[in-house]
Amino acid sequence: MPRGEPPVGTTADDSRERDEHSRHHHHAHGHAHDGVFHTHAPAGRMGRAFWLTAVILLAELAGGWLSHSLALMSDAGHVLTDLAAIGLAWYALNQAQRPANERMTFGYHRSGILAALINAVTLWGVAIVILVEAYHRLLRPQPVLGGWLFVSAAVGLALNLYLAWGMRHDEQLNVRSAVLHMMGDAAASAAVIAGGVVMALTGWYIIDPLLSAAIALLIAFGAWGIVRQTVTILMEGAPHGIELDRVVQEMLSVPGVQSVHDVHVWCITSGRNALSCHVVMDGDLTIRESQAILRDMEHRLEHLGIGHVTIQTEDDAHPHEASVLCGGGPEEKAAP
Repeated sequence: MPRGEPPVGTTADDSRERDEHSRHHHHAHGHAHDGVFHTHAPAGRMGRAFWLTAVILLAELAGGWLSHSLALMSDAGHVLTDLAAIGLAWYALNQAQRPANERMTFGYHRSGILAALINAVTLWGVAIVILVEAYHRLLRPQPVLGGWLFVSAAVGLALNLYLAWGMRHDEQLNVRSAVLHMMGDAAASAAVIAGGVVMALTGWYIIDPLLSAAIALLIAFGAWGIVRQTVTILMEGAPHGIELDRVVQEMLSVPGVQSVHDVHVWCITSGRNALSCHVVMDGDLTIRESQAILRDMEHRLEHLGIGHVTIQTEDDAHPHEASVLCGGGPEEKAAP
């Protein structure tokens, strides 16, 4: 095909429109990674959360010991994991800001995922310990002194709600894991206060171990969701909310794209999605014309939440297996 002619299957107007769209997109967005990959890591707020959580831990340990409340001591155990969770999250946020290098070509973004996984597994261990101790207390209920219980639980409730509220909108899985710790502890503190009221009015001290068991189950349930998400990311699974069929159809809708195969979509870390694939085009296209098609695909994929895009272009004589997924799966998708 003579240099400068529009791709096969498109008109000269289509080609000019795509070139104009490409230039406009480049001017408005810059490189396709910028908009999706830009985050504001709340490292400063996480540091403040770490020290305030240390205050909660000391208050609940003292209150649990003085009041003889297993529920409050269980909550203090949960706060200890909060402290470790927030410390890991704080460390991971700082690590994620380190630039990529020759050994870590994607940077250190996965450090936050590892921190979230460690936090969640630790929570399961804490839940088991609380359940065992609650069982022993059910067999031998002990009196609980309400005054110290109320003061300590109120401190924990107020500070945890303050910290969780300040980071409630952050989408990073690492931060969400730490916020889950805080919300779980706030709920536990509220339950301890309610249980303290009932025990003070009725003398039903069996409520204390029952509350402890409920707190343990709450902790374990919340941790499961974090484990499931982190394992999906570490296994390079498709990101939550990304539909592969829609992604492929969006690429096929770009004029000049004949078919798509060997598609991979994964998550580098929470909120940072990536894609690689092979795209078949007319082999007679010029570099400028194929670049316009690539910019159009990058733009469309960015609006689907995929900011790191690597596309290998080839003609219909390619030697690869004709399937959407590498190594088998659905047949290669072709443009209508």
